Amino acid sequence: MAEAARRWAKRQEGRGIPPDILARAPADPWVHDPVDFAAPQSAADTPSRDAATKLLGEGGAVLDVGCGGGAAAFALDRITAVTGVDRQRDMLDAFAAAARARGLPHRIVLGSWPEVADTAGHADVVVCHHVLHNVVDLPPFLTALTSAARRGVVVEMFAEHPLAWLDPLWQRFHDLQRPPSATVDDAVAVLAELGYAAAVVVWERAQLPRQDPAWVARRLCLPAERTGEVTAALAKIPSRPRKVATLSWLS
Repeated sequence: MAEAARRWAKRQEGRGIPPDILARAPADPWVHDPVDFAAPQSAADTPSRDAATKLLGEGGAVLDVGCGGGAAAFALDRITAVTGVDRQRDMLDAFAAAARARGLPHRIVLGSWPEVADTAGHADVVVCHHVLHNVVDLPPFLTALTSAARRGVVVEMFAEHPLAWLDPLWQRFHDLQRPPSATVDDAVAVLAELGYAAAVVVWERAQLPRQDPAWVARRLCLPAERTGEVTAALAKIPSRPRKVATLSWLS
């Protein structure tokens, strides 16, 4: 494993939840609600949308890896067909419903990338939003994205781990010192080691991190009766802008 890939893996491994804390969790902290990942009726104009639109040109098929409800894919015009890949069946159900509502030919693939890459097949453009920070071994993941794309890949990610802002609360409730997060610069360095020249646009997302105390308590592996303590702790965390990066490269 090359240097940048090792650095990424080490930082990502350090962001995991220790087994003893996870064993005491009253609910799975990693299950997501499809409602939070639904494709909006009116897509925002973002650098990620712009990059994918340029790759699509006059039109083409799109593969959305870690699709959720399809916010990345359905933000694009001139899609001729769409495939969604996700580890949660309910996410894929929402994705399929959104595709039907738009009259788009579609396929859904249940499973983790890159293990299901062969089943997902190829598309003109591959999009992958906010998945990289769930990946430890990044080179096979990125290589499979590139191999699946006939034209190019667009990845959107936060400049640092999306839950890094909760680090003070891990210290507060579990006496757990979180290590530095992998960053967008680390991801770009891995791409460079693989020989991919990525265009990078860093921008600011208007939406603040979700601060619902019950949601945060579950992420922290805490029981519901401690939600009041979480509410008080959240009030002491200063708000800060969320830096987002769009990475795009040709296949």
